[in-house]
Amino acid sequence: MMRTSGKVTKWLLVLGMLHGIILCAGFLAPYDPVHQDREHPYVRPMMLHFVDARGDFHLRPFFYSFDPRGNGSAAAEEDAARPVALKFLIKGETYRLGGLIPCSRHLFGAEQARIYLLGTDGYGRDQLSRFLYGGQISLLAGLLGAGITLFFGLLAGATAGYYGGWRDTLLMRLAELFLALPWLYLLLGLRAFLPLNVSPVMAFLLIVIVIATVGWARPARLIRGIVLSAKERDFVRAARGFGASDAYLFRRHVLPETSSVLVTQAAILIPQYVLAEMTLSFLGLGVPQPIASWGNLLADLEHYSVLVSCWWMYLPALIMLPFFVGYLGLASSLHRTDSHNVFA
Repeated sequence: MMRTSGKVTKWLLVLGMLHGIILCAGFLAPYDPVHQDREHPYVRPMMLHFVDARGDFHLRPFFYSFDPRGNGSAAAEEDAARPVALKFLIKGETYRLGGLIPCSRHLFGAEQARIYLLGTDGYGRDQLSRFLYGGQISLLAGLLGAGITLFFGLLAGATAGYYGGWRDTLLMRLAELFLALPWLYLLLGLRAFLPLNVSPVMAFLLIVIVIATVGWARPARLIRGIVLSAKERDFVRAARGFGASDAYLFRRHVLPETSSVLVTQAAILIPQYVLAEMTLSFLGLGVPQPIASWGNLLADLEHYSVLVSCWWMYLPALIMLPFFVGYLGLASSLHRTDSHNVFA
């Protein structure tokens, strides 16, 4: 049991660190994610160096500016005659740290040139900055969507399990209908039915509402089963016999029994909803350009020329993997903890 709890703590620390990086996107990102450098589209990632062309070692890392040759920046070569020192805590574009505190200091940058550690997209926008800022949109959509889903799942499941009768029949038949529907096609259909020409904020809220609408059925059925069991416990019967109200029984005895299932379902639903937001944005039905999200960050991969020539455009997809692995690891550890509690 202690070993399983330790695994839960480990995954929570990993996810906390990863989300902290995304939360501090303004500080870690060198540039504004919507800023375009039209002279340098599809620039490949720049390498940091400590040893120059003459073999001299430098304590401060530096990079070489690109000397464009051939057709486009994808064929650019580093110009060894133009080293640029990397500077830390450099003053740059203003942002809000954590969305609250106005700041202008960035972790790193350069004064004489722009550095692109993950390269640029077709408009010359820094891929690293867009990944960090895009994570705020995609992860927030997953967190809000999962929160709304679990709220309605708890409301429906607790009502059906505690009161039974026609409420149980109606809610569970509705849940079975949602479970039978192919969620991806339902998601695409709902979003396509809604207006496309909306503001970025409205588009984000529409995505959250849409993805939260399609996923409440499974948590509701799980919670219903727990409530059915909890309301028949001896201590609940005793409290009811002493005149406890339904509201008191819900708050004090029934709802606490659902907490472990809610946490486990949250760990499962958040990455699913992040992926749903990415799918909608990738297909052009989500957050519109130029606002960055993980979905439209991968939209350039729709073009064959990008697929075969610009390998660095795959890098954001690889960097996203730790987030999904972290949530899946947390969900697995929580499930093992629940199993130990059941059989203990």
